[in-house]
Amino acid sequence: MHQENNDPIVGAYIWVIESATGAVSDENGNFIVKNLCQGDYHLTIQYLGHKEIQDSISLSSNNFNKTYRLEEESLDLGGVEIHGHRFAVQTTTAVTALYGEALLEARGENLGESLKRISGVTTFSTGNSIAKPVIHGMHSNRIMILNNGIRLEGQQWGAEHAPEIDPFVADEITVIKGAETVRYGPEAMGGVILVNPAPIPTKKDPKTNIYLNGGTNGRMGNISISHADGSNKIKGLGYQVQASAKRAGNIKSPDYFQGNTGLSELNFSGSVGYSSSKLGIEGYYSYFNTTLGILRDSHTGNLDDLLAIIENGRPFSDPGFTYEIINPKQVVSHHLAKVKSHYHLSDTWKLNFQYGFQTNNRQEFDKRRGDLNERPSLDLQLFTNTLDLFIDHNLKNEWSGSFGLNAIQQANNNVPGTGVTPLIPNYDMINLGIYAIEKYSKGPLELEGGLRFDTRSVNTARYVDSELQEAELSYTNFSAFIGGLYQISPKVTFNSNLGTAWRPPNVNELFSEGLHHGAAAVEIGDPDLNSEKSLKWVNAFEYDGGRTHLELTAYANHISDYIYLNPTGETYVSLRGTFNVYEYLQANAFFYGFDFSGSYVFTERLSAYAKGSIIRAKNTDENNYFPFIPSDRMDWGLAYQFGSLKNSQTNKLTLSNMLVAKQHREPDFDLAPAPPAYALFNLAYQKKFILGENQLNVGVQIQNLFNTSYKEYMNRFRYFTDDMGRNILLKINYQF
Repeated sequence: MHQENNDPIVGAYIWVIESATGAVSDENGNFIVKNLCQGDYHLTIQYLGHKEIQDSISLSSNNFNKTYRLEEESLDLGGVEIHGHRFAVQTTTAVTALYGEALLEARGENLGESLKRISGVTTFSTGNSIAKPVIHGMHSNRIMILNNGIRLEGQQWGAEHAPEIDPFVADEITVIKGAETVRYGPEAMGGVILVNPAPIPTKKDPKTNIYLNGGTNGRMGNISISHADGSNKIKGLGYQVQASAKRAGNIKSPDYFQGNTGLSELNFSGSVGYSSSKLGIEGYYSYFNTTLGILRDSHTGNLDDLLAIIENGRPFSDPGFTYEIINPKQVVSHHLAKVKSHYHLSDTWKLNFQYGFQTNNRQEFDKRRGDLNERPSLDLQLFTNTLDLFIDHNLKNEWSGSFGLNAIQQANNNVPGTGVTPLIPNYDMINLGIYAIEKYSKGPLELEGGLRFDTRSVNTARYVDSELQEAELSYTNFSAFIGGLYQISPKVTFNSNLGTAWRPPNVNELFSEGLHHGAAAVEIGDPDLNSEKSLKWVNAFEYDGGRTHLELTAYANHISDYIYLNPTGETYVSLRGTFNVYEYLQANAFFYGFDFSGSYVFTERLSAYAKGSIIRAKNTDENNYFPFIPSDRMDWGLAYQFGSLKNSQTNKLTLSNMLVAKQHREPDFDLAPAPPAYALFNLAYQKKFILGENQLNVGVQIQNLFNTSYKEYMNRFRYFTDDMGRNILLKINYQF
């Protein structure tokens, strides 16, 4: 593996001098030299751009394992340079990534929908255009999303507040399923999602990507263009830019259109960077802007209308198709800027600095009368500063790790002029954290541990009936983890991670008091809520046997003072309509379950896959169940490759089936029973063309092939409407 970042080295050459035999390391950095007798041997290990290793070993049994770390070496290769400064995911907990062909097939979907391709990840949605990722039953402020290394900070507390990020910026999306508060802070108690763009070029090598996507349902059109290149004059200098636009109208359930469910997006990102053997510096900026229609039938005029539409199970009207987006709607814009730098203090020590600034403006418009209809009912502006300073070390022995500090400062303000009492107060928040992580690697074994301390202060203020209400809150806590990974054999890996985590209550959980327009619900907070504290144990097993690949992740998570939004069964009647009332409650919880994924190659052309997840979440105080926990599900499929699998030109047809069980573990009260189980069939065809030095990818996908009517339990609008019907997608990608 690389000494710099512990990444596996693919293609290193290992030569056994005495036997005149050798081996080449695989994609996991592993190699096997067979048919050696007991005795002493001399090894030579070589990899381009790294110092050669010569070692003496003594074999006394059939099995001998040892890990080698290769140190980077500057070489004059006639104009060819090697740079290796991309930050790697180093963790002993379960990690799954979406990249390459799998990411290509997901292009055009929002972040939540894209991540559903990973076992153990589902979505908590509000209609079909708003989806939040759910990892092992956790979402919103329990899941941290990093956009190019910066924690994404919007109004993520809202169940219908989708992540403000364009998945087209990503070259790889990684999901960490364990509690990662030691590395990233309190909001990572449920897991972490890393959205990483491609590395910035360090030499002249222009690359352009064009994506064109179209969908029949909603008559969606989506375009994205990216370009990256380096400098001929300044070695190590490069840049990349990307922009995308998306437009869709009313989506269609199998039998009717859903009124006011269109969306529009306009996004941009750009970065510039310089890299040398000692120093690296990068600047990055992204802009995300979206307008989202909210199903008009979710806002009813009176109690009788609300009860009638819930009983009917679908809207009474069928407005047909239109691209027009009217109230109720959301208008959200998000700016993110960052600068980061690293400096190699020595061959083994590296200093890292990163600063990020974000502004988020969220406006939610309700159905109102006259001039008020043009004014938002909720208008929030959030400013966030983040600072990370840490030191990495990769010693020449078996030790590596990092220690550092990070700080976050936020100011969240209600913009005046809405004519409505703010749902949440204005607040200022400061969080400071210091941490240390150390890893020991030797042979097939890796052991890792970490410790972190956080302190947070929150000051809130708002006027209610002309009376100023203020609060000063503070929270402190430690978090820690210990984990290990063991390479049982070249085919089998096992890892285990035990970690504590915590999360202070968010301002909305403490002080919500009124109508949340985007959610079409009244939410009531509790200022006496305590911090959540959890202990999560994650175990993962992986088998890679050539034709067969299996992954199994099992977990158990005990959470003290778990905060959840619970329906009260009451309704609130106002001039703007009748709405269900929810309140924030707290109880001890126990989450457990497992995820699995696997594939098998029957022949050179025919293969199959299966993946799924089962989760249980119990309120141990009341001996009942929490609302909005994903039901059991499994996705399986068959793929047929036209031509040889050895051919790099993909030509593949895939038939898949998604099976979702009814959620029988419901809370004591809900507005409507959990919907029935459902099964969806999907069909996809992917073809890659090599056109000289360029590449053309063409994909056709048919989602919900048989136009099945169904409702997803994790969709907050299941009370009012079915989910989306058949959707035919055409996806074209040209790389040159």
